[in-house]
Amino acid sequence: MSEFDLTKFLRAWPPEAGRINARRIDGVDGRPKLQIRIDLGVLHMEMDGRPDGDKPHGFDSLLSYQRDRLKRYQREAAGEGDLDSGVASGGSGGSGGSGGSGGLVGFVLSQDECRALREEAVQFYHRYVGLFALADYAGVVRDTTRNLELFDLCREYGQTELDRTVLEQFRGPVLMMRARSAAEMAIAAGQPKQALAALDRGLAELREVFEEAGKPEEFEQTNEVQLLRGMREALVPKLPASQKVELQERLRAAIDAENYELAAILRDELRMMED
Repeated sequence: MSEFDLTKFLRAWPPEAGRINARRIDGVDGRPKLQIRIDLGVLHMEMDGRPDGDKPHGFDSLLSYQRDRLKRYQREAAGEGDLDSGVASGGSGGSGGSGGSGGLVGFVLSQDECRALREEAVQFYHRYVGLFALADYAGVVRDTTRNLELFDLCREYGQTELDRTVLEQFRGPVLMMRARSAAEMAIAAGQPKQALAALDRGLAELREVFEEAGKPEEFEQTNEVQLLRGMREALVPKLPASQKVELQERLRAAIDAENYELAAILRDELRMMED
């Protein structure tokens, strides 16, 4: 039927090669929506909650639902409430058996549940990419943090090794995006010190990922680390004069503690402030 033909709509908003073409609109329901133009159509998402607007099992997201199940299981394990029937049976609810490495014994996310969580994570990925293009950095921090929590849940309670590990390849890029957005938000607020702290946290989190993976030697060569370091180097010269005194004090403390790696970093920062 002609009312379903999107040709006119899509021609009025052509895709732009080399950039994320995103916009915010007001929906007919009075709520804001996010749209991203792609080659073969458009992604249309809610700005809050689950991007597709669905409420699985009455929750804002599958992640919220599964975290609620986990909390109820933990309460029951402590003798504080009724065990959810799906958890107790180990049937369609996806529990029973042993959890993933480090997880709560008895609580398991089935392969189907992990797959559904991964599909949901893709929705949030598309949204935070669009939000970043619109400089909605608070929204990016919210959605990247949420996806990292989903990664943690699958890693702890996934039924198979694949379920527990497949998302780990994306942890570094998501950590980078969160740190970058937190820094951009602080810069926009005129808070370079907080921006520097956000970048340092992101770099520390990335280093931990590589150390846990047994690949610390690859840390410095990754695109994520180089991007955050580039932001950091550009930011240091913009710090107020009072920051120079603080850096000098930190340098002296690092030398006293024989933390020569940190001392070298602080010397570089002071040198950049003087240039």
